Amino acid sequence: EDPALERHFKGHRDAVTSVDISLNKKQLASGSMDSCLMIWSMKPQMRAYRFVGHKDAVMCVQFSPSGHLVASGSRDKTVRLWIPSIKGESTVFKAHTATVRSVHFSSDGQSLVTASDDKTVKVWMVHRQKFLFSLSQHINWVRCARFSPDGRLIVSSSDDKTVKLWDKTSRECIHSFCEHGGFVNHVDFHPSGTCIAAAGTDSTVKVWDIRMNRLLQHYQGNSVVNSLSFHPSGNYLVTASNDSTLKILDLLEGRLLYTLHGHQGPATSVAFSRDGDLFASGGSDEQVMVWKTNFDAADYGDVVKPQKSGSSVDGIHGTGVEMDCGIHHKKTKTQDSGRNHEQQEEETRLANTLEHIMGQLDVLTQTVSILEQRLTLTEDKLKECLENQQKIIQNKTN
Repeated sequence: EDPALERHFKGHRDAVTSVDISLNKKQLASGSMDSCLMIWSMKPQMRAYRFVGHKDAVMCVQFSPSGHLVASGSRDKTVRLWIPSIKGESTVFKAHTATVRSVHFSSDGQSLVTASDDKTVKVWMVHRQKFLFSLSQHINWVRCARFSPDGRLIVSSSDDKTVKLWDKTSRECIHSFCEHGGFVNHVDFHPSGTCIAAAGTDSTVKVWDIRMNRLLQHYQGNSVVNSLSFHPSGNYLVTASNDSTLKILDLLEGRLLYTLHGHQGPATSVAFSRDGDLFASGGSDEQVMVWKTNFDAADYGDVVKPQKSGSSVDGIHGTGVEMDCGIHHKKTKTQDSGRNHEQQEEETRLANTLEHIMGQLDVLTQTVSILEQRLTLTEDKLKECLENQQKIIQNKTN
């Protein structure tokens, strides 16, 4: 089945800027230029909550991993943490000296990273609402900042046309990707943590490998891309564009799968639910929409459906389809009517065995990388000891 529109929420009085779905899929949060944060219930006939507190446009919203909090950033330069219940209580972070464009929780829910037009990225402790540190090498507005799945890295994108990768512990910029023609509106980590995707005003979506710092895939659309979200399987990416469409890209095949027309006017934001069954979108038309993904949940790798004739492909082409981000490559099965049953069963068995081997390989790879890290630590310690010994010897001879 194709992705289908499931629910449709009206209530904002200006353009929707940001959407997110809670972990249990019972609630949806949206921010708007009308200065309000709305919490919608996914159950029909249930009331929506309108949270008032920000003095200016709400630019970004996100549920905490547990779903017990919602963070929002605003043009009023503050970040608020809300409890998504009837009371709508919130605490305020005096966060930045200009518009806050992006808020993102770490996967353990302990930290929050914010990005602002004051050219900085800031990291906060959630529970004590304590400011930790700033990353300030961008030389223009910072549009977006995200933690890596393991929380060790931060990626940020700016109107200085760079995407920067930061080490959270050392607070240093590890790499700058400067190959974008326009500004980068949105950036996020692949679920495996080995790649990032960036959406640009030059109508492109680029996927970078952050281990080798090289471009893996490049999709050329014909309209500014405002937002993107990875499917939790890591095999798909959904984008929201100024031409009012949402597009689903198949990262394994490196091509466009679906173009969805729902919004009247620019689609400003899009986000998959944590399990990938749903995705939500928001637009300049003041509307929030929820879509059923309809990929075959049993095996995402198997269901690569052809682009339906009649829907617009919009000249999207993926180049260099090498997604080695821990994505299991599985070609679609060709439906051959004369194929006998045993052959199919045999193939399924083979596929399952391969899948299992891939899984084992993944575990091995992770183990090796942990061992490598430990070795490096040991080497560093040894080096330190030797240096200290030399110092002692030098001191004695002096």
